Amino acid sequence: MLSNFDLRRSGNVLRRSGRFRKRLKNFEFVLWGIPIILVALSGILIASTQRQANYADWYQHWTTAFIGLLLALGLAQVPLGRIRAFLLPIYLITIVSLLAVRLVGVSALGAQRWLSIGSINVQPSEFAKLTIILSLAAILEKHRIEQPINLLKPLSVIFLPWLLVFVQPDLGTSLVFGALLLIMLYWTGMPLEWALLALSVLFTAVLVGIFPLALLGWIPLMGFMAYRSLPYKRSAALITMFCQGVIASVTPWLWANGLKDYQRDRLVLFLDPSKDPLGGGYHLLQSTVGIGSGGTWGTGLLQGQLTKLRFIPEQHTDFIFSALGEELGFVGTMFVLLGFFLLMLRLLNVARNAHTDFESLFVIGIGTMLMFQVVVNIFMTIGLGPVTGIPLPFMSYGRSALLVNFIALGLCVSVARRGHSGSRNW
Repeated sequence: MLSNFDLRRSGNVLRRSGRFRKRLKNFEFVLWGIPIILVALSGILIASTQRQANYADWYQHWTTAFIGLLLALGLAQVPLGRIRAFLLPIYLITIVSLLAVRLVGVSALGAQRWLSIGSINVQPSEFAKLTIILSLAAILEKHRIEQPINLLKPLSVIFLPWLLVFVQPDLGTSLVFGALLLIMLYWTGMPLEWALLALSVLFTAVLVGIFPLALLGWIPLMGFMAYRSLPYKRSAALITMFCQGVIASVTPWLWANGLKDYQRDRLVLFLDPSKDPLGGGYHLLQSTVGIGSGGTWGTGLLQGQLTKLRFIPEQHTDFIFSALGEELGFVGTMFVLLGFFLLMLRLLNVARNAHTDFESLFVIGIGTMLMFQVVVNIFMTIGLGPVTGIPLPFMSYGRSALLVNFIALGLCVSVARRGHSGSRNW
């Protein structure tokens, strides 16, 4: 017969076992596991790209990831709602840091994007992504998009950071801002037609350059869409067609005067990189050759010859996917793509089950930020898109970007844990 002490000890063991099973059940294997695997793999790939160099960044990549993971674990314990009290200071600090980049920033590769803090270069535009997501989530939670005039407030919040990033120039990050705005607006219930009308200006600008006669049908079509979806139908249609005409008129001037030569090359050479095989098209040609040379299974980690000989510029940053393709082949690239796909599915699920609209909007913003960068970066490396300088999340070398990704991860886990808890309060 068990003594009272034995009974109490057995009860404590059962309770601890129950708590452990509950924690294990609620552990976010996808949100924690996939980024850690990607970082571990990319560290090896970065080491491979620098085998012939007299420097090595792989250990810095892992060190930054370790610091980011510690930050994420801490932030996962903090309810996201508590951060709302600090949104205004965060926004102001972001603006000041972007202005400081413009005034005293460090330049590299034709762009002024970094602030030098001691021996470390920090890229404020990466942290600005988090600020934009938090700010838009807070605004859109309170202000529903039911009329076009409701767009003024989110647009006013995003405009100044976008402008300061665009003039650095950082075309890639400015595109991320645009994607965040559109998807988060759509998540709040903004009609799909409005999103299409917003995107239509890009197609108008493209048509001006490749097939101007198509504008005769395109601009009236956009006017008809505005007539069908916007209030004050006739006025909306006329204003839409007028704006489309203005875009068509100023695009040639902006193309000639608003972009630097290398930016213009990046935007068009992906269509035919062989036109400048030793200049602007070199990155794309070498990247596609490297990926294709990997075949089905790849050459093996640390065995890629094109990677070893450093034929592909910036391979440890923007073009890390080409090293993956060469050394792990089609199977390795599919493994990584599956990881990103599962990560996005989990974020969508967390967003749907979030307890507040603010949390839901934040998570969908993080998912948009990550997946937009994945799509654009991979399209760039396989020759289906222009070179934009957008990194591959958790894989491209870049301390600021990696820290931001882990901070975002920790905050998303915080939202997910609140979903597990079944209560609005911890």
